[in-house]
Amino acid sequence: MKVYPLVRYRDCAAAVDFLTAAFGFETHEVSKNDEGVVDHAELRAGDDIIMLGQGVPGGPGVYVAVADADAHHDRARAAGARITMELTDQPYGSREYAAADPEDNFWFFGTYRP
Repeated sequence: MKVYPLVRYRDCAAAVDFLTAAFGFETHEVSKNDEGVVDHAELRAGDDIIMLGQGVPGGPGVYVAVADADAHHDRARAAGARITMELTDQPYGSREYAAADPEDNFWFFGTYRP
């Protein structure tokens, strides 16, 4: 498994501009939706990646790359995890889902590896 921090922003494009200018992160990838809005970005911090997502900020989350998202999803559900996004095939090739733990921390699991 590989773990990536994930932060959500109301304006992901503005966040990319700020984080690169203020903290020196380097843009690794920026994805736009059909309306041209940046809905996902990856910033490089040395050899590490920080992922940004468009959405209502609710505290940071963690993205974990797994080999088999379906099996991982089934295990999480069986253990009582609250699934907040069902398994989805993403346009960038990942199969992923999201869940909240008992303290409402957000966890995202999928096959994507930046």
